[in-house]
Amino acid sequence: MRIFQVINVRWFNATAWYAITLSKLLADAGHEVLVLTQAGTQSEAMAREAGLETVSVDLNTTNPLRFAAAARHIIQLLRTHRPEIVNCHRGEGFFLWGLLKLFGFHYRLVRTRGDQRPPRSDAVNRWLHSGVADAVVVTNRRMAEYFLQKMRTPGPGLWLIHGGVDTAKFHFDQAGRDRVREEFGFVPNDLVVGLVGRFDRVKGHKETIEAVAALRRRGMENIRLLLIGFDTAMTTDQIEEHIRDAGVGDITRISGRRDDVAACISALDIGVVASLWSEAIARSALEIMAAERPLVSTDVGVMPDLVDASVLVKPEDADGLADAIEAVATDPDLRDQVLAAQKRTMSQLTLDEFLKRTLNLYQSLLEDA
Repeated sequence: MRIFQVINVRWFNATAWYAITLSKLLADAGHEVLVLTQAGTQSEAMAREAGLETVSVDLNTTNPLRFAAAARHIIQLLRTHRPEIVNCHRGEGFFLWGLLKLFGFHYRLVRTRGDQRPPRSDAVNRWLHSGVADAVVVTNRRMAEYFLQKMRTPGPGLWLIHGGVDTAKFHFDQAGRDRVREEFGFVPNDLVVGLVGRFDRVKGHKETIEAVAALRRRGMENIRLLLIGFDTAMTTDQIEEHIRDAGVGDITRISGRRDDVAACISALDIGVVASLWSEAIARSALEIMAAERPLVSTDVGVMPDLVDASVLVKPEDADGLADAIEAVATDPDLRDQVLAAQKRTMSQLTLDEFLKRTLNLYQSLLEDA
């Protein structure tokens, strides 16, 4: 199969991770994959690092002359490679791919929505997604409901494909757990709660810190906090200010950038996703669950698809987060329930399943051509 994956994503965020992971799976399965990126971006660098063939096309420009040049470049690529599938992972340029399809280029057009922000439900957008795109892929049920109800996308054209996690890399690692806990000064009897995510307000570090502080005040003297992340939109200094304000500096550790994230996750006793919004794909949640760490979470984005309802809380609710952490820590039956639910979920979210479901979509489109 000849496939274009259009990944004009500036940052290496969850959308880019989903797209690049999928591209790599398809290429490794023997398909001819060309990744179209934005020049000089993190996404382009990560695609190349993955060994993928990339071509940079400036689809994000608002300059009419540069956009016309990008259109000519795309037409040249279409004539040279003759793709059977074009999968767009961002909205910029999607209209152009739709127009070129209408102008007679023979490919099946897929729009993957790996972003929690819904598209505008206007006439042009509904036509583009329902009348021009051959399929729309969404990564969570909430977005699926939006497309069915607001965008009026026909059911057969809408596919829910969550993504997957590399279980060969992310699994429980006892040796890694012991090493990391010793490195950060955690003793066997410590209850280590952890959040995995870049330093950004959206990730809810402040609420997680406040929840741990509340649990300490309730008498949970063995609680500890490990923040597995690094500076992005927020700095370590800003995170440490929250830690000082909450009075938990003596029980909190910050990992910084790590090459052994799987071992750091294994060092946890309870994982947390405290995001305030977003989480359309929730890469870190999949990694925590793959390592068999019980996960508590806010109910944003894809999280209700992944996490047991008993440990879902509202965003920005530090007390609710503390209650959920305490319940998992003190109730063995609840912990077993959460882990069993995660195991069922993870059986459907492997990389093999991710590839299989995407290929089922692509092949169904080509059979209907």
